[in-house]
Amino acid sequence: MSFDPTRVVFLHNPRCSKSRTVKSLLDEREVQYVERLYLEDPLSVEELAELRHLLDRPAREWIRSGEAAYAEAGLDAGAGEEAHLSAIAAHPILLERPIVVHGGEARVGRPPTAVLELL
Repeated sequence: MSFDPTRVVFLHNPRCSKSRTVKSLLDEREVQYVERLYLEDPLSVEELAELRHLLDRPAREWIRSGEAAYAEAGLDAGAGEEAHLSAIAAHPILLERPIVVHGGEARVGRPPTAVLELL
């Protein structure tokens, strides 16, 4: 899947309160979006590399370093970009959430209203 700039893609984890809040924000505004449950349908390394470009931030800034999978993947502060992307692909729980992609850009919904900049 390549991120189509004309579509809104919502990378969602329904168990996350911030993710549920972003979903509510999108629904209240009647935004048409494609919801991707990334824990069930993980992003590939290629998709994550594209996401890095759309976020305009290195992966170390949008990886959940507090998760046990971070250490299990052998990551630390000195790990390189490819190591971070490979770890997120292998352990999708490491992906910071929620993320909305639209118009050739992406935003992490922390705070949830940050995603509204894209709409």
